[in-house]
Amino acid sequence: MSKRIGMEVAIAAAEAAALCRFDVAAVYPITPQSHVAEHLSDIVADGRIDAEFITVESEHSALSSAIGAAGTGARVVTATSSQGLMYMHEVLPIASAMRLPIVMIIANRAVSGPLNIWNDHTDIMHERDTGWISLFAQNGQEVVDMTIQAFKIGEHRDVMLPVNVNMDGFQLTHMVEPILMPEQEEVDKFLPAYKPYAMVHPDTPVSMGTLAMPEFYAEALKAKDMAMAASRKIIAQVWKDWEKQFGRKYEPIEAHRAEDAEVLMLTMGSMGETAEIAINELRKHGVKAGLLKLKLWRPFPFEELKKLTKNAKVLVVTDRAVSFGGPGGPVCGEVKAALYDEPNRPKIVNYLIGLGGRDLTISDFVDMMKRAAEATKKMPAEAYEYYGVRE
Repeated sequence: MSKRIGMEVAIAAAEAAALCRFDVAAVYPITPQSHVAEHLSDIVADGRIDAEFITVESEHSALSSAIGAAGTGARVVTATSSQGLMYMHEVLPIASAMRLPIVMIIANRAVSGPLNIWNDHTDIMHERDTGWISLFAQNGQEVVDMTIQAFKIGEHRDVMLPVNVNMDGFQLTHMVEPILMPEQEEVDKFLPAYKPYAMVHPDTPVSMGTLAMPEFYAEALKAKDMAMAASRKIIAQVWKDWEKQFGRKYEPIEAHRAEDAEVLMLTMGSMGETAEIAINELRKHGVKAGLLKLKLWRPFPFEELKKLTKNAKVLVVTDRAVSFGGPGGPVCGEVKAALYDEPNRPKIVNYLIGLGGRDLTISDFVDMMKRAAEATKKMPAEAYEYYGVRE
């Protein structure tokens, strides 16, 4: 039976990985992810699980080591943040091309420059197209749950792709939250032992990560794309299995008071809980407001978004990253593309918020929703707005 405990979320993420009985952890510490790395090291050093912790000299070598370990059939976890994730960038598409179900815990943080160690989603947006399944948690409970789910999703024979679990740096990582931590027996029941499709072994030689000539390269990319598309069905099944065993429901987009909403807001990460309070306040004053919390970033939930927005007049998309020279934030670009062919699509208003850890209050979300509602009469002059930024 799961026990409710108070625990720092970064440490809880490491505990969740340990419950999955990982074989290898290869992690280089970087703020605000460092507590994940430190606690994974402690778990291995204390002999709590039979695993290896590889001490590496950089994030690039961390993921390279993870790929090598996964190639031998090990269950592997790593973690990083911000510049560290960008330093891994060269290796990220190799992990997905080799179909290695590594799980990466990401403490989302702003990218330099200027130097900033606080939270936004810039880091993961740069890695959107590297072939990793990407989940977003809004609180510590979801970090724990998604970390365990990630192993089962990635290791499914119809998927065999790496998975990253995103949690907001500081706003989640360093918070102590009440968490229902599953017992080892419960996780063992949910997550079967890993059976790799292929692995490097002297008794059964195989080639992995080989050269692809032009005659084969496109086919390899298509195979990875098809695996990503196929993962949608597996993710849904894993989430159903989780709900059946643990009672907590997960969906690609979690809707709050959206059924009759005329004005909807879409968020990712921990700010969704603040936005939810704002939606409730607006409802008290007769505003038909609703909220969509995007939990599945890749593969993108196109059909769910279309269904949930079909009756709305305005959709407010919040982005915690900037697409320089583009039409707005990267999430908004995805949303516009998803709804482009819909005949009754809502008018879309884009706010860039919380960049570099800038705080937003309930009243800020109320203000954004009220201002966006005016789009039913007149759209803003600009395609997007840096909310709250001094001129």
